[in-house]
Amino acid sequence: MARSDLRTLASFDPGGHRVLVRADFNVPLSDGEIRDDRRIMATLPTLRRLLDDGAALVLASHLGRPDGRPDPALSLRPVGQRLQEALDGRVTLAPDSVGHTTEHAAAALAPGEILLLENTRFHPEEERNDKGYAAALAELADYFVNDAFGTLHRAHASTVGVAAHLPSAAGLLVEKELAALDRAALQPARPYVVLIGGAKIDSKLPAMRKLLAGADRILVGGGVANTLLAASGHALADSLVEDDCIDAAEKLIETAGERLVLPVDIVIADGAGEDATSKVVPVGDLENGWRIVDIGPQTVALFENEIAAAATIAWSGPLGRFEIARFSKGTFAIARALADAGGYTIVGGGETASAVRAAEAEAGIDHISTGGGASLAYLCGDPLPGLEVLRKP
Repeated sequence: MARSDLRTLASFDPGGHRVLVRADFNVPLSDGEIRDDRRIMATLPTLRRLLDDGAALVLASHLGRPDGRPDPALSLRPVGQRLQEALDGRVTLAPDSVGHTTEHAAAALAPGEILLLENTRFHPEEERNDKGYAAALAELADYFVNDAFGTLHRAHASTVGVAAHLPSAAGLLVEKELAALDRAALQPARPYVVLIGGAKIDSKLPAMRKLLAGADRILVGGGVANTLLAASGHALADSLVEDDCIDAAEKLIETAGERLVLPVDIVIADGAGEDATSKVVPVGDLENGWRIVDIGPQTVALFENEIAAAATIAWSGPLGRFEIARFSKGTFAIARALADAGGYTIVGGGETASAVRAAEAEAGIDHISTGGGASLAYLCGDPLPGLEVLRKP
């Protein structure tokens, strides 16, 4: 969808009104402490713009997967505390996302004040895009702004349903994300290379099929590569292989031909922990009791050459078990290759972004997206439900 079709903050005057802002505050927590606040920081420009324009804000977000019921461990309280620090203490946490108490708190907001709703996924109606729940959220405000880029591929009540009830617009973060991703999604400078990794192939196979329409090369690592290697005839011992995807993987390999680049050597280990024995072998030399944990040095060199020659590079999914230091070499080497590349570079997904930061390669990447599934879907040309409802009439 063209960005010119989007309603933006310029489409309404929020002064003296309440604005419901759907943000993506789905941040990693450890013992109730926020480990990475970048998603919170990313939406501050939108919040400050609306506050400067005289609005009162009602903020909505999910956090984790509480299975449709309250879970104190997934409360947005730590997010509220971080927002208070960033926005000079103007933030109050509501006890729920809907209900009489929350309605009264929203109605009492003065311009410049902020009410943070409790985790929307404490209600099962959220993920079902329930009309009643969406209407209840809409009752809290006069306008709706969606700045949660990372959730735009989800048709939930707080991303899609609420837009049916209020004048709606995209936030500044959404605009920024689309502008960056369009450099790959629309008319990428060529060669256009896509790296696909991550643990499971079932969600990545359809994406790779679609990416073949525009990409010159697709480089594959991580658990995603396992099933493709198995479909190519390699025995992978104890490595994770999704057997129900083998037929689809075979068809992808046949369709892609030389455009699909798989590992030629791998790092294997005899266990999953830090103390496991490991070694580098060609892809056809796995023995029982061993599993793939990283791409090997020949594969790193192969991928580095493709990246160095590319004019546009997009990366989604780590290429090995990078969270274990001994198995991080391949993923970190590729992160640094992207940082050193002369082409335009995009990284999408929380784990991939974490790997880039751990490799100290962040400064060299042109765009690190706040959304993994959303960014990959957009690059594939898939409609994003949360974006479609923000079209101009």
